[in-house]
Amino acid sequence: MNRAVFLDRDGVVNLAYTRSGKPYPPKDLNQLVILTGVEESIKKLKKFGFSVVIITNQPDISNGNSSNEIVNALHKEISLLTGIEHFYICPHVEADNCRCRKPKPGLLLEAAKELNIDLRKSYMVGDRWRDVEAGQNAGCKNFFIDYNYSEKRPIEPFVTVSSLLHAVGLILGEK
Repeated sequence: MNRAVFLDRDGVVNLAYTRSGKPYPPKDLNQLVILTGVEESIKKLKKFGFSVVIITNQPDISNGNSSNEIVNALHKEISLLTGIEHFYICPHVEADNCRCRKPKPGLLLEAAKELNIDLRKSYMVGDRWRDVEAGQNAGCKNFFIDYNYSEKRPIEPFVTVSSLLHAVGLILGEK
């Protein structure tokens, strides 16, 4: 079975735009900014045999503030810029009560099945409580990039890191 590092998208891989203490995704390709250290992180993870998988809630698809076309274009560009090949998306809003919206582990479980991933040997890196809880619910080890959003905090266990590159250093045993 494979090992993976699951990544939230906005705030981990690309810049999340913060308004009133809450993070928002880029609206289009013009707003897409890959965060410092992401490309290096992905190369290191792949070199050590990890699958890298984006697990992202994108409720703006359901609420009409975005579209599948925009999200797919963003993912195509992210893939070109970073080498990330696997994207799992929940387009639902909270009220839909779907199985795929984080903090539920549905997307991680789906990726694990399709990509033959051992969740106990895998990691989740996120910047919101939902990411950490989804990773916990799936049985992964978890890293939390703390941007001090004005929202609920994750519940331990998790390791707080300053960036994806910081998390990757810890995963790979670097200092």
